Amino acid sequence: MFEYEFMREAFIASTFIAITAGIVGVFVVSRNMSFLSHTLSEIGFAGAAFGILIGISPLAGMIIFTLVSSIAVGGLSNESSRREASISAISSLFIGLGILFLSLSSESSSYATNILFGSIVGISSKEVNQLMILAGFVIVVFILSYKPLAFDSFDHIGARASGLNTRFLSVIFLITLALSVSIGAQIVGSLLVFVLLTLPGATARYLVHSVPKLLMISVGLSLAGVWLGLYLAFITNWPVTFFISAFEVIAYFLGLSYKNWKLSH
Repeated sequence: MFEYEFMREAFIASTFIAITAGIVGVFVVSRNMSFLSHTLSEIGFAGAAFGILIGISPLAGMIIFTLVSSIAVGGLSNESSRREASISAISSLFIGLGILFLSLSSESSSYATNILFGSIVGISSKEVNQLMILAGFVIVVFILSYKPLAFDSFDHIGARASGLNTRFLSVIFLITLALSVSIGAQIVGSLLVFVLLTLPGATARYLVHSVPKLLMISVGLSLAGVWLGLYLAFITNWPVTFFISAFEVIAYFLGLSYKNWKLSH
């Protein structure tokens, strides 16, 4: 399998994406932002389509749209009343814009398929390098802000009482979330990127409780999902996204069953 260059590049890119998604996913779940990550993925679809329309790379368009929108939509998420309705309205608008941008561009419908469902096996060396740089940036930011960000994410009231600048931490997190959505969409597509950003982190919470263990389990599940998905896709010629989604969903329900079993004993 590794004799093919496109498979080697797919594994390299997916490894960085899985590590990033696994780390960010723990904080997405702890901050109750699963719905926001789903919305950003749909905004990313519009951004990628806009990038195609104006002649820049879909990844660049996706990053621009998600970065700008994450701050605006993140502000809405702080208001519990009308929060879900507002985010749903924004999500619907950007899906419509994405379809409009694609219809105005001269590209074929295969571009839309790649954006929506990912195209990791068709990724180029240049795109691999871009993903590695972006993923490295996100990981470095999380390492530098780990302690205050973990404090704010798992004990928001305590973080505010201790004088931490929680608003600034929220902005940092939203930026890293936007970047994670953009790079994660390259492997599973904008429609299913939230699978990698939510399920490994949610599964980890059923198994362990300390933040370091949560991160290890979440990253491990993300890596296992993308590696197994790539291998099975290679031998079956079925979509990578299907195998990744199936693995993460099965792992989630196994984790939920384990938690229920522990509570009953």
